[in-house]
Amino acid sequence: MTARARLVAAGFALTALTYGLARFAYGLLLPDIRAELGLSAQAAGSIGGLAFAAYCLGVLAAFYLRACLSDRSIAISAALIGCAGLAGTGLAYGVPTLGLSTVLCGLSTGLTSPALASLVGQLVAAPERTRSNGAINAGTAAGIILSAASASLLADSWRILYAFYAALGAAVTLWLKIAIPDSRAERPGVGPPALSRPPAAALLPLCASAFLMGCGSTAIWTFGASILREAAGLSDGRIALAWGTLGLAGLFGAAAGALTDRFGIAPVHRAALAIMAAGIAALNLVPGLPGLDLIIMGAFGLAYILSSGSLLLWGIALFQQRPDHGLGIAFLAIALGQAVGAPLFGILSQTSGRPAALLCAAGLMIIAMAWRVPLARPGPPASLS
Repeated sequence: MTARARLVAAGFALTALTYGLARFAYGLLLPDIRAELGLSAQAAGSIGGLAFAAYCLGVLAAFYLRACLSDRSIAISAALIGCAGLAGTGLAYGVPTLGLSTVLCGLSTGLTSPALASLVGQLVAAPERTRSNGAINAGTAAGIILSAASASLLADSWRILYAFYAALGAAVTLWLKIAIPDSRAERPGVGPPALSRPPAAALLPLCASAFLMGCGSTAIWTFGASILREAAGLSDGRIALAWGTLGLAGLFGAAAGALTDRFGIAPVHRAALAIMAAGIAALNLVPGLPGLDLIIMGAFGLAYILSSGSLLLWGIALFQQRPDHGLGIAFLAIALGQAVGAPLFGILSQTSGRPAALLCAAGLMIIAMAWRVPLARPGPPASLS
């Protein structure tokens, strides 16, 4: 296996752990967690928002930890923190412990992407970076598939599932130590990163679109499983199948790099936003149309990975000398939107009803299409070394 393949495979596994399991398994298992711990929709949304807020802190921390740690060390730390968060969630007995564990899960996710983007920039040849980043980003979908498959086998056993995920995280941590070379030796004397700033007019569209996309996406990431159970009356097995469909379709989002190379960032991103908007709004129709749940979740999974991949490449194209900054800003804006969107959706569901909340979330996706992408196609980012 080549050095590039080892890095992409290890990055894919880390992304599956911290995004697919630590960050997004919460939404799949939330119905059982709520039932056992007695959480209201507002409390569940607030806890979900904590994970996204912690993600923002993790992204910022990743930038400044590079002053004293290598990107390899940051990636390994992300895996270890994710293990702790997953184990803590499985042992949670109430809102305080669940909230703290959720924060650790979110923090691990925030540390992941900047470190991996920086490693790709250092260790992968420029023509291969776009596709390498797209492939690593698709690890989210693999983690979601794993969570769905395991949940279908161990229904009503969310504590055992979280223990299993933590054990997998330990294995991923060991793999990272073996597969990723220590990049610190290639950049001795690195101090606090100096952020090269594109004009505000170029950053605003990226941040606004990413924020709104993140805000609207929490309708499914945090509450999708609860909606399918409570509003549509689906069984745990059917919900796990729908979640697995989401993850399986998301694997095709690895094509984001190839699609943006061919068509440009703007068309791919806008198409993904339109698909997500339609899917979120169509959740209101699930009770009367058998099979629609699988279509919606599959379409959302594909579109979300395409959209986040497009935003990732958009940010990298703006910060070609520091791709970790570009990726971090894009994903930071997504997470800020999710931190706001999760509790907001919970409040709207309790005050205005779930159908109105879903329509509002879909509307945010439509508004996110308004900003123009000032780049036709992403150029290959410059080396970080």
